[in-house]
Amino acid sequence: RRGFSNGAGQAAQQMQMQQKLMQMQQEMAKAQQEVEEATFTASVGGGAVSAAANGKKEITALTIKPEAVDPEMLQDLVISAVNEALRQADDAMSSRMNSFTSGLNIPGLG
Repeated sequence: RRGFSNGAGQAAQQMQMQQKLMQMQQEMAKAQQEVEEATFTASVGGGAVSAAANGKKEITALTIKPEAVDPEMLQDLVISAVNEALRQADDAMSSRMNSFTSGLNIPGLG
């Protein structure tokens, strides 16, 4: 007689946990989409070169002022601006995803 009374409670807890996980998954997908649609801009060399990237790590804009025409300097500035814009996109995605997994004790996520 004892064995069945606890089973219904466990099933309800399991269903509640599944609902929470589904809700968290939906919120994570929404947060990921928001970051992917955001624009991250970086400027280097006193504004000589600026780059913009979206959260999908795609460069969406690149501006080069005429005074940055020295080829070596220009290459370094473009690389620096692009890397900074991509780093900002990475940081934003990591921050948003960490807000969902912080406090959870799930192996492989922490």
